[in-house]
Amino acid sequence: MRNGFDAEFEITNIIDDIRHYFATNGSKDTKAIIGISGGKDSTIAAALLVCALGNDRVIGVLMPDGDQKDIADARAVCEYLHIKNYTINIKYTTASFIEDIERNTDLLPNGAVHTNMPARVRMTTLYNVAAMIGGRVINTGNKSEAFVGYTTKYGDLAGDYAVLRDYYVTEIYKIGEALKLPEHLVRKEPSDGMSGKTDAMNMGFSYEVLDDYLSNGVVPSADVLKNILDRHARNRHKEVIRLPHPECRSRPFLSGTARQKYANDEDCAFCF
Repeated sequence: MRNGFDAEFEITNIIDDIRHYFATNGSKDTKAIIGISGGKDSTIAAALLVCALGNDRVIGVLMPDGDQKDIADARAVCEYLHIKNYTINIKYTTASFIEDIERNTDLLPNGAVHTNMPARVRMTTLYNVAAMIGGRVINTGNKSEAFVGYTTKYGDLAGDYAVLRDYYVTEIYKIGEALKLPEHLVRKEPSDGMSGKTDAMNMGFSYEVLDDYLSNGVVPSADVLKNILDRHARNRHKEVIRLPHPECRSRPFLSGTARQKYANDEDCAFCF
């Protein structure tokens, strides 16, 4: 987390930016379509959308891939925020893609296919719902995951507008706390929802260590630093699809001296 990070100040700017985006990219009836997993990112992003637009303009879409152990958390988010929601199980759609490949080629889907296919099916589902309702698809990615490539190209890396794209995970926790959201949802251990492992177990380091390095220059141990930089280098190809950030009009992620420093720059300091 960046030194001097002020969650309440950032919330005000995020809400202003959401309102500006929807005012210039739709009508007063345009809905925000967001996938709800029950994790911190979708929970906090949905809450910010409700603050900005009202709960009648936010539509949650729950997309389990077969059985989802924590589906109750996703439902709890929708109930807490009083947003309309749909549950669309993607199990058979995902399976049919894989079956079509196997039936029509001599290719055998590997681990990468099984890992990334659900994320891409979910994004396709969100866009179909948006087309039927008249809405914009919300991306819930964050700055920490983007740096190390803990994302799926054309999956969770896609969307029309990314509410949290300028914030590190540790800052998102603070935003959730400032919004007074249920602690068990805000502080829920991040996981990929597939392997049964936490993000920290999969990556080999915690978001606290990653964020401290990225935001404050605190260098971790040599092996962890190598892991972070290797992950960043391996995933540079994903930068062709950046987290959607329509404009840097208000630079909501910058506060205090940082905002002043980049006030006259043409390029967004945090768009990488």
